Amino acid sequence: MEQFAHALADFVRAHQAWAAPIVFLLAFGESLAFISLLVPAWGALVGIGALIGVSGISFFPVWIAGGLGAALGDWVSYWFGYRYKESVAQMWPLSRYPELLPKGEVFVRSWGVPSIFIGRFFGPLRASVPLAAGIFEMPYWSFQIANFVSALVWSAALLLFGDVIAKLMEWIWRLL
Repeated sequence: MEQFAHALADFVRAHQAWAAPIVFLLAFGESLAFISLLVPAWGALVGIGALIGVSGISFFPVWIAGGLGAALGDWVSYWFGYRYKESVAQMWPLSRYPELLPKGEVFVRSWGVPSIFIGRFFGPLRASVPLAAGIFEMPYWSFQIANFVSALVWSAALLLFGDVIAKLMEWIWRLL
């Protein structure tokens, strides 16, 4: 997975115009319940964030692309939960992780709307919280407001974390 993140960061460095579309797809996949279990993309997002400050890639379009991709991924996951209810637990790859959906259910029932925001920042919950919210029919607009706000904050956090790491590494190299 680390090689994938490095290769993707190298591609974005060489083809900066692709930064926003790639970040959109990575954030979408990272937030889509089924895909996020197979291909965690947060490392590549942090790596692309590291390129922002050192290569001149504009932060704003990449940040918005990441936020929209993440929100769309959760939106689709919510819809799957709403449409298919508990039967999503029998679908692959969720069927390989039988403990995931019950944890998401407990979390959503305990925390309500804030669970959408909190769940965005914790890998195992990120895959199950939107599904659980759909299954248990969290009010649509409450879900979407928390979804979009948390997606934009999450995208900024990952990209800025990468940018800070890159600047720290640059500073360390100068000291040496």
